[in-house]
Amino acid sequence: MSSTRPRVPDVPLVHVAAGSNIEPETNLRHALEELRGRFADLSVSPAYRNPAFGFEGDDFINLVVMFNTAEPLESVLKKLRDVETLCGRPRNAAKWAPRTMDLDILLYGDCVLDQPNVRLPRADLVRKAYMLRPAADLSPDLRHPTLDLTLQELWQAFDKTGLRMDRVRL
Repeated sequence: MSSTRPRVPDVPLVHVAAGSNIEPETNLRHALEELRGRFADLSVSPAYRNPAFGFEGDDFINLVVMFNTAEPLESVLKKLRDVETLCGRPRNAAKWAPRTMDLDILLYGDCVLDQPNVRLPRADLVRKAYMLRPAADLSPDLRHPTLDLTLQELWQAFDKTGLRMDRVRL
């Protein structure tokens, strides 16, 4: 897949990380169905299985979705929380614990934002392989809003020592 998707003027191109380690195939398929119903022209990266990060647990399957939307950030965040809830994630779930669904906005166009509940671009995008690799697969030529490097360049420079990410089909 490529980042040749035409940009829609004044409409942010949004990248969202999706991951699950509780019945991940089922929950990711459900989340993708729900996201397709909320956001037009949803593009989906390859999916990767990787070990849990930050806690002991079953492997996660992670991917990134991309879509254009004229909706404000707050509306997109609410829709993502709704999809997490539909996938069985309680709102009071512990941060570093198994997940039925985790949806995190990585990029919202070129928006740079630092607020208590949302920071864009998401710092984890360049720190966590399970976010960066599928984002680079989906949009290799997209420039990071603050680092002025493409996602592919960031992935190529990523330290892959000891990294285990196996591509899987959903």
